Amino acid sequence: MQFSHNTVSIPRPLVNQMLHHAQLSPEKEICGLIGARNSKAASCYPVRNIADNQTFRYELDPKQHLEAMRKMRSEGEDLFAIYHSHPHSQARPSKTDIEMANYPEALYLIISLNTKGVLELRGFYLNREETTTEVQLNLEAE
Repeated sequence: MQFSHNTVSIPRPLVNQMLHHAQLSPEKEICGLIGARNSKAASCYPVRNIADNQTFRYELDPKQHLEAMRKMRSEGEDLFAIYHSHPHSQARPSKTDIEMANYPEALYLIISLNTKGVLELRGFYLNREETTTEVQLNLEAE
């Protein structure tokens, strides 16, 4: 994982892919995975949200989740981040987000659509003991 002093670098094209994915379904939470090569975020893998109430929750489609993890392995990538959107709330982890955080080593990226004009993206490390650590995101040109 590439971070120091609580700063994580993400290439701007990956950020643009996540934001575009969120804008395609502004009333529903979207979700996906980010793969890393040599500890640098490299690929975006959108995954279908199968939660019952997608307005306030996300649940990764198990089949697409496994397919994305297989593709990462075949590309020599590791899981870097899990992303999802909050259509109607701030880009902060909800209690459910924390309870469902199954990958404590992964960065959790949250996109808020609850803003005027500019989408908000924030990153956190989460674990089930309800501790959250926010990291500074550094957007790289590539």
